[in-house]
Amino acid sequence: MKKQIRLAKFLAEAGVASRRKAEELILQGKVKVAGQVIKEMGTKVDEDSQDVKVNNKSVGLEEKVYYMLNKPVGYLSSAEDPHHNKMVLDLVPKTPRVFPVGRLDMDSQGLMILTNDGELTYQLTHPKFKIKKTYLVTVDKHLNRDVVAKLTTGIRLNEGIARADKVIINKARQLEMTLHQGWKRQIRRMLENLGYEVVQLERIAEGRLSLGDLAPGKYKKITKQDI
Repeated sequence: MKKQIRLAKFLAEAGVASRRKAEELILQGKVKVAGQVIKEMGTKVDEDSQDVKVNNKSVGLEEKVYYMLNKPVGYLSSAEDPHHNKMVLDLVPKTPRVFPVGRLDMDSQGLMILTNDGELTYQLTHPKFKIKKTYLVTVDKHLNRDVVAKLTTGIRLNEGIARADKVIINKARQLEMTLHQGWKRQIRRMLENLGYEVVQLERIAEGRLSLGDLAPGKYKKITKQDI
C-alpha cells in the first residue's frame, strides 16, 4: 500500500517552499492534484505522486541535499530577483533545485544553508525552535564595556525587544554575538541604536554547524545530521 502524506508536507519535502508557505500556495489555489485545484488543507497524496502541480509546473519528491555555503558580500540570499544578477543559488549546483534557509543581507557574509528539504527549512527558520546563530561583527569605533549588558538585556525595535543570547568583545571594534531571533537587519539596527555603525558582519555558526575555513563563495555538501 502506497504511503500518503498531507499535500502541504509533500510540497515542503519536494522543495517547493516551507510547509507554512506551501499551505499559503494551497489556499491561493495555485496547487493542482490530478488536474484539479485543491484548497483543502487536509488533502493527502501518494508519496510518489506524479500528478501534483504548482503554478502548472509538475513537482515531485527528490533526493534531499544539504549545502553549507560561505556567502560573499554582494550576493542576494533570496531564491530569485530579476533585478539582481548575483544570487547565492548561482554558487551551488543547479540540480536538484535548492532554496536558501533564512537570509543574510546583501552586504553581510558567512554561513548559509541551502536545501530542498522544506521540513528542515521550517524547523530552522520558525522562531519556536530557537535555532542559535553566531556572528562576528566589526563596528566603526571602539566598543564600550556596557554594550554587552545592553545587547543581552534587550533593545526596543519596531518588532519588540531585540535581545542577544550571548555577546563577547573580541577586539576594540569587534564583538561575537549569538542570538536566535532573526528580524530583518536586526544586528545592524541594535548596534545603530547604541550609536555604532556595522562595517562588517559575518555569520560563523548556525545550530551545530560552524563555518570553519570554508572560503567565501565556496560550498560543501553536508548531511542533515550535521545541522
